[in-house]
Amino acid sequence: MNFTNEREVTVRFEHLTKYYGTTRGIEDVTFDVYRGEVFGFLGPNGAGKTTAIRTVLGLIKATSGNAQILGVDALKPNSELRRRIGYLPGIAATYDNYTARGYLQFIAGMRNLDLSSAILNLGERLDLDLEQQIRGLSKGNRQKVSVVQAFMHSPDVLFLDEPTSGLDPLVQREFEKLLDETIQRGASVILSSHVLSEVEHLAHRIAIIDKGRIVLIDEIAALKNKARKKVDLIFDKPVSYSDFEAVKNIEEITIVNGALKCVVSGSEYELLRRAVELNVTEVRTQESSLEEIFMDFVGSR
Repeated sequence: MNFTNEREVTVRFEHLTKYYGTTRGIEDVTFDVYRGEVFGFLGPNGAGKTTAIRTVLGLIKATSGNAQILGVDALKPNSELRRRIGYLPGIAATYDNYTARGYLQFIAGMRNLDLSSAILNLGERLDLDLEQQIRGLSKGNRQKVSVVQAFMHSPDVLFLDEPTSGLDPLVQREFEKLLDETIQRGASVILSSHVLSEVEHLAHRIAIIDKGRIVLIDEIAALKNKARKKVDLIFDKPVSYSDFEAVKNIEEITIVNGALKCVVSGSEYELLRRAVELNVTEVRTQESSLEEIFMDFVGSR
């Protein structure tokens, strides 16, 4: 899917900056999220993901910059806007004396909504015992309560910070269905996660933040096309390094028993054209995973 500026912007970060005294939290964070999109927000621990989310939600006061959610200034108190937002924090705070149902109904009441049927439906889908006190729930079941809390009012924008932490694989699949239903009805999701395979599977585009600054924004498909790929070429006769030294976009060339191994950054066209000239018989390409791409951008900084 190609997300262009013609699509409706639902979340906009504009040079958003937060300093804690002289310590940088985030600086000049700028990107848009579109309607019907899952936007992956990645970074190492302490990179600024949670600070950026909490700042755009008005939970932390920004040092400078602007932010809009659904066309409204997100940095000013606005109860109507908050009703249209879902938020699952990385570390959720709940009232342990409540049952799961009682807590979720309390949160619904704060929004002046009757969500009894939605709570029941989501509880059944996630296999959550709504009658058990929260203090007696396991980490995974507490996470289910947080997932229900985020989704139950059918928000137009969802901020999910490590949403599947502690969930078993079957519940994770149900969570993915919920996410798909959410974007199918036109909502937007900002998904922050350390599980890169999860983001690769669910997100349309990603931003990588490191040391408080955005270092990359791109569609996952386009990013993988531009990323480094390992390529093995087998020929019907021996080749040498000199046969490929003028080829663009390749590095880490090794030749073993006449077969070429190399790494391609970007287009493989020049390499494959030269390989055909030398009677290539077999081509094996290993695409970079999102984790490898992530490390290329962050690990070298």
